[in-house]
Amino acid sequence: MDARYVFRVRVRIEPARAAVSLEPDSAETTVTLYRDAPKPGTEGWLFFRNTLWRGAVGDDDYARRLAAEWLGVPERTVDAVDFRELQTDEAYLDALKEAIAADLEAFKADDVDDALSKYLGSSIRVTDGD
Repeated sequence: MDARYVFRVRVRIEPARAAVSLEPDSAETTVTLYRDAPKPGTEGWLFFRNTLWRGAVGDDDYARRLAAEWLGVPERTVDAVDFRELQTDEAYLDALKEAIAADLEAFKADDVDDALSKYLGSSIRVTDGD
């Protein structure tokens, strides 16, 4: 059982020392960040519900703080964070659906598919686990 969240993060590179300068004032790069998805029902498994909405980041400032923490860079250098997808194998997706169904009220949804759509949009990609 395996799954991970995929984000696209745009960061600015800033020199660590005043004696170093960049032309232009900062260089910008975009990285793809992968974050393991906790097993459904365990601590942190509600990350998608608390962070995403309709397949997008729900709170840009919070997402930039998280990305800065994950990347170990100053928060001021993170310009943007975009959620790309939940990459998951069938076993994880089945367990996720079971965990959602067990507490559907917490998702304010009519059914499991509605809950998945509400938070992840159409950004779920099932992989073969390799």
